[in-house]
Amino acid sequence: MNATTETRQFEAEVAQVLHLVTHSLYSHKEIFLRELISNASDACDKLRFEAIADPQLTAGDGELHIDISWDKDARTLTIADNGIGMSRDEVIANIGTIASSGTRRFLAAMANEQKADARLIGQFGVGFYSAYVVADKVTVLTRRAGAPASEGVKWESDGKGEYTLEPVELAARGTTVVLHMKADEDEFLADWKLRSLINRYSDHVAFPIRMPKEAAATDDDAADTADAPEWETINAASALWTKPRNEISDEDYQGFYKSLGHDFNDALAWSHNRVEGSQSFTTLLYLPSQPPFDLMMGGRDERKGLKLYIKRVFVMDAAEELLPNYLRFVRGVIDADDLPLNVSRELLQQNRQLDRIKAACVKRVLDLIETLARDEPEKFATFYRAFGNTLKEGIGEDHANRERIAKLLRFASTKDASAKQVVALDDYIARMPEGQDTIWYITAESHAAAFGSPQLEAFKAKDIEVLLMSDRIDEWMLGSLHEYGGKKLQNVAKGELPLDEADKARQDEAAKAAEPLVARLKSLLGERVGDVRVSARLTDSPSCLALADFDMAPHFARLLREAGQQMPDSKPTLEINPQHALLKRVEAETDDAKATDLATLLLEQAEIAAGAPLPDPAAFVQRMNRVLMDA
Repeated sequence: MNATTETRQFEAEVAQVLHLVTHSLYSHKEIFLRELISNASDACDKLRFEAIADPQLTAGDGELHIDISWDKDARTLTIADNGIGMSRDEVIANIGTIASSGTRRFLAAMANEQKADARLIGQFGVGFYSAYVVADKVTVLTRRAGAPASEGVKWESDGKGEYTLEPVELAARGTTVVLHMKADEDEFLADWKLRSLINRYSDHVAFPIRMPKEAAATDDDAADTADAPEWETINAASALWTKPRNEISDEDYQGFYKSLGHDFNDALAWSHNRVEGSQSFTTLLYLPSQPPFDLMMGGRDERKGLKLYIKRVFVMDAAEELLPNYLRFVRGVIDADDLPLNVSRELLQQNRQLDRIKAACVKRVLDLIETLARDEPEKFATFYRAFGNTLKEGIGEDHANRERIAKLLRFASTKDASAKQVVALDDYIARMPEGQDTIWYITAESHAAAFGSPQLEAFKAKDIEVLLMSDRIDEWMLGSLHEYGGKKLQNVAKGELPLDEADKARQDEAAKAAEPLVARLKSLLGERVGDVRVSARLTDSPSCLALADFDMAPHFARLLREAGQQMPDSKPTLEINPQHALLKRVEAETDDAKATDLATLLLEQAEIAAGAPLPDPAAFVQRMNRVLMDA
């Protein structure tokens, strides 16, 4: 080993990924070639962009390309590019260490998967390691553009916990990745196999992908390309989005999407548009069919999605200013003719031209989703299962499009206990009976808890449909969605129910008759409640909680407390059904201790049904046991 060779340990989580890749990932292992070509394409993109400010970086070698070659005798497969290359520090940062949370999320996702699958690698930005699915050793030779030949770097590892670094003399810039193939991976040392994989996964890479010319005319078993002097381009090597739509097949669109989004599945739908006029730009936007594993678990700081090009020059990946956060699942490219090539993220935040592009992108995406909802309900159902909760974020984030977003939302309702049938707000309004001017809903921590809530009893008795909202984001969303289609949205648990004259008369009569019982319950419960009153909501259950108009649902307040949020202390309002046998028993009980147990259980069962935490579960159990023993 060279005296200047340094041996270093992989970061612990990188070692975990390498172990997983080496021992567990077998299905779809051909994805490794797509990932390595994608890395090479990114390197070429970065060089082309940096060369705008410093043309000397491409001096003497301005034609960017990616070369694929192999040697059957040596059992090596080589992917080489003449892109930006890497310095020694960049090699350590990009291969030996993972600075982002991509590796952690990848490991978490794989831990939740019943079947490990190589296709998941690309979604987490750790695509380089897919090489170890087919190789037992990987060698990387690289020199950064603009650096002298003496600053070349050789990186090598068998993926078993450590790697070596040594300086080497490299005449040309760029990166060469040499895969020393495992004994049972002969298929990836065949010309026809490599060409078919490139055609399937990487045809729309915007740089020429070249293979030795002689190999096409040579028998696979005899092909040896080590000395092949001539190259031929085997991919389309052009920006798909620049072509007229009538020249692009659905297969082309899908192939480009899979390369762009590191996705093994087809896109659900796409929109391809060219805008001409005072401002010119092209958009190609895709709706995935499945969410990436990190859509929610990665946090809102992990922004992915659109690539920004300016006059076909790649400028920025995951340009978050191109779409609002609630549409972060969209994949695609924007190619603008009028933005400056030296644009930065800071400049993008203050650029009026970009505001117009962003508005156009939002319109295109919402148009695309609306078209699915109207014309392809099955595809829309697939989309909504994957991204409905993310879309709900737009209610609070995008005031200008709030009505359009709300139109796309779907909810379970009391019309279907199974939750298999969901309803749009427009459908709910269309079947509201005459005289109803409110969209009624309830929030709960699960569909079963919502459907079974005692607060719905009066609505079920009158056959009034109620929307059942059980996603965690629903309570937050409803803080911004107060009305739709001219109809007020109202939580069935909040405030007093509007009653007709006959119902109001019966309610007043019941309240008056129960005044002694209400007074006794207030006395027995003391500081545990803010108020006790006769309920207009209950027909079968003995009690429920009622909320003030601006109170937070108990189950949601509990979630926020568990997340470390400070919640104001508030005392619940207990509503009772005086006709229920348990209330009759409280009314008749002469022993204050037993009456206190009964009254407290009425409050606690109402809290449990509403998703509120019990302040003292052990005391609840003891109290329940006393009542059961007494019964």
